Amino acid sequence: MPEAKVTYAGHSAVFLEMAGKKIAIDPWLKGNPLCPESLLNPKALDLIVLTHGHADHASDAARIAKETGAQLAATYELAMIMVGQGVPQEKVIPMNKGGATQVGGVTVRLTNAFHSSSFDTDSGTLYAGEACGAVISSAKCTVYHAGDTSLFSDMKLIGEMYKPDVAMLPIGDLFTMGPREAAIAASWVKCKVALPLHYKTFGLLTGTYEEFSRECALLGVESLELAPGASQNF
Repeated sequence: MPEAKVTYAGHSAVFLEMAGKKIAIDPWLKGNPLCPESLLNPKALDLIVLTHGHADHASDAARIAKETGAQLAATYELAMIMVGQGVPQEKVIPMNKGGATQVGGVTVRLTNAFHSSSFDTDSGTLYAGEACGAVISSAKCTVYHAGDTSLFSDMKLIGEMYKPDVAMLPIGDLFTMGPREAAIAASWVKCKVALPLHYKTFGLLTGTYEEFSRECALLGVESLELAPGASQNF
């Protein structure tokens, strides 16, 4: 029986089923040109985890939280922005890097990431705290979603401490790591399987899975590409 099911919704949006919980990570669905229509309006969701506030990660989160009644975990600043966007305060879990929260049999930890973070509103752009990665684990499986980040050496510490089975890493370049850096990140976190994120969405994102796969193979890392809408059990 699978310990976790990962469904890719395009760009950096991922659905995760683990320990009886349905989780969405950075669920930019409406407005995401890669998101299949079948995933635009999730019916049941227990938890939303946000890595940072940029529109291509967090702009659809409040809608989804209100429609599903899901809890929402994010850095304090972004969590308060989500309250301002109409998410009920009792559903919001403010946290920060190095901290953890428990939702049923699932533990969510926020890790470091090197990127900027802001949230656009009709009245202006708000500071949304620091960008993060997220380690989500049950008793039997651990998934690492790196968010948007550059390569940084403390990824070795993430691997040492949390031993992720699956690592989801941005490969698009320009705004994040490119394929070579992402492959090095996968080798540093010592994941069993590396999945690419944050690519193909726009022409500016030039990193490709072919290059990522080739670089992973050189480092002895198994990689897997999921088409938007596809799922994989781990």
